[in-house]
Amino acid sequence: MRAKTTSKVRRGLLVAAAVGLMSSTAVAGTSASVTHPPKDRALRESLDSLVRQEKFPAALAWVGKDGRETSLVAGSSRLDRQVPVPHDGQVRAASNTKTFTAVVVLQLVAEGKVELDAPVETYLPGLVRGEGIDGRRITVRQLLQHTSGIPNYTEYIGVESFEKVQHRFFQPHDLLAAALAHPAKFAPGAKWEYSNTNYLLAGLLIERVTERPVQEEITRRVIRRAGLRHTYWPQPGDQTIKGPHPHGYAIGDTEKGNVVDATEMDPSWGGAAGQMISTPSDLAKFSRALVDGRLLPREQLAEMRRTVDAPVFPGWRYGLGIISVPLSCGGVYWGHGGDIEGYETRGGATDDGRSVGLAVTALPGTFGDAEKAAKAVVAAVDTAFCE
Repeated sequence: MRAKTTSKVRRGLLVAAAVGLMSSTAVAGTSASVTHPPKDRALRESLDSLVRQEKFPAALAWVGKDGRETSLVAGSSRLDRQVPVPHDGQVRAASNTKTFTAVVVLQLVAEGKVELDAPVETYLPGLVRGEGIDGRRITVRQLLQHTSGIPNYTEYIGVESFEKVQHRFFQPHDLLAAALAHPAKFAPGAKWEYSNTNYLLAGLLIERVTERPVQEEITRRVIRRAGLRHTYWPQPGDQTIKGPHPHGYAIGDTEKGNVVDATEMDPSWGGAAGQMISTPSDLAKFSRALVDGRLLPREQLAEMRRTVDAPVFPGWRYGLGIISVPLSCGGVYWGHGGDIEGYETRGGATDDGRSVGLAVTALPGTFGDAEKAAKAVVAAVDTAFCE
């Protein structure tokens, strides 16, 4: 959900010693091949480092490569006591939801129901208006690529005081109003800047065109088609995580610096930009299905992979709801990632068949240096692809 990790150092009141460390362990996947520990040593060490050095309570990884599947975990599911981390446990997927939303929009493009370069006004007449903001001058493509200039609603709804909004229900139009009360960041198409409001609008567009709830369309068109068994959109009022899961932790208030259990929360402020729940393996398999062309026709997948520079980390480029990330071993992987109080997820798939999903149970900076921790998560994903 968050645009990027803040560089401000957050130091929680709970020390990492309370977490303890459970050595990372591997289990064989559903394929016939068996995971051989020496092959996964570098990734094991990376996960252990995320817990020991970067102070994440837990880390989970799933890797599909060379015909075998590997699940690894490190840390503890709870801060207050030692609890095993469930292999491939469910986590809040946050902004990975954007890729699901983008896929549905592009399916509608393939069906001739939406035009990428048509104004947003065509589908949401009179809705997108504000100081320097005009839906007649912003295209659907600019929404999906974060080049619209529309302000990010998460900057204005009080998530910096997470305890106050943790159990609050938000209506989509209230979130939109919070964003449109502020002037445009720049003229449409002038630059790239991440804004959850773009995908809030993409979700509303899907509902207007299909005349069905966005969560229903994502479930029918993407989750079921990709065969994802542990991915779902929480229904209104559902603040829980249904399947086996590690607890997630967050700063309750940035001024106080207190740490709270963020596992149960109302995710309605995520919406089409970040509401979904998934597992590392499902996120990796979703990226695999997408890159392999099982969710979109060739023309729309090519449009999705037309990228612009996204200066979050060096070399990152943003397409239509998907990010191209360079690998140290050459080439790139295609994925997204997500940040929401309690959980951060990263991963994706390469064109040559590798796929990775990784999650940690706090945002970078909850227990230490935010920038250092964020880079460590990205490095762990690189290790999973390249070792």
